[in-house]
Amino acid sequence: MKRSLLLAICLAVGLPGCAARPAAGQERQDAHGIRQVWVPAGTFLMGSDEAAVRAVREAQPAPPGFVLGELPSEQPQHEVRLTAGYWIDKTEVTNRAFQAFVEAGGYTTRAYWSEAGWEWLGGQLAGQLPKFCLGNLPDNPVACVTWYEAEAYARWRGGRLPTEAEWEYAARGPEGRIFPWGDEFEPGRCNLVGGKGLQPVGSYPAGASWIGALDMCGNVMEWVQDWLGPHPAEAVADPTGPATGKVKIEKGGWWGGSQFVGRAAYRHFEDPPEYGDFHIGFRIITP
Repeated sequence: MKRSLLLAICLAVGLPGCAARPAAGQERQDAHGIRQVWVPAGTFLMGSDEAAVRAVREAQPAPPGFVLGELPSEQPQHEVRLTAGYWIDKTEVTNRAFQAFVEAGGYTTRAYWSEAGWEWLGGQLAGQLPKFCLGNLPDNPVACVTWYEAEAYARWRGGRLPTEAEWEYAARGPEGRIFPWGDEFEPGRCNLVGGKGLQPVGSYPAGASWIGALDMCGNVMEWVQDWLGPHPAEAVADPTGPATGKVKIEKGGWWGGSQFVGRAAYRHFEDPPEYGDFHIGFRIITP
């Protein structure tokens, strides 16, 4: 029996727990007016297999040395099952959206901050946050924010940063695309190779992922929830990464970067949660 018929019967007889779920890529605006798209529960292969790693190593012109050194971190490729759907921001959080958090007392309200984040905030000079990013405009992605600031913003909106698995699934989908749009790099679909600076979010609609999320390749790297750690060798459900660590993962590549950092499996590997610069932003998810 088709799933649609089963759902119709379920709704008709009023069984609990059978409310219709949004379709993949369905859009909404959350309570703060931010556009989000629906990512359904599902299974995908996370990371890179041997063929994908070999293709990067043999590419011409050769990838940067730091990319070659990072490749083992993408392995082993493994099955991930996400058991619940979620809403993810259609674009990276903009300066305009982040300013609403600032004006709502985001930097003075303890409830939005984790213990570590509040401790970090207490060591900053009053009135010096958020840091100013030269030339960054209201509709550009907010940058120069730390992981702690991104985490606090997410709590203010009633959400959280995506796990690495949630972010990667939203970018590459059940087909396991290398880039959000497919397996071949196309520079016109993203603000990456040759980029001279930040661009307004959504400037590259042809680079949309399978659920319609934009700028998941290029513009800014995006903080995710997880500490950096090794991929598991076996299939896992709803992974969250190591319990502790020193470096938070960033995904998606940055303006002016090479095509290799724009791959959905790429894991940037060097920044602690108190770091921020004009290459790093974020988006959030909500239930």
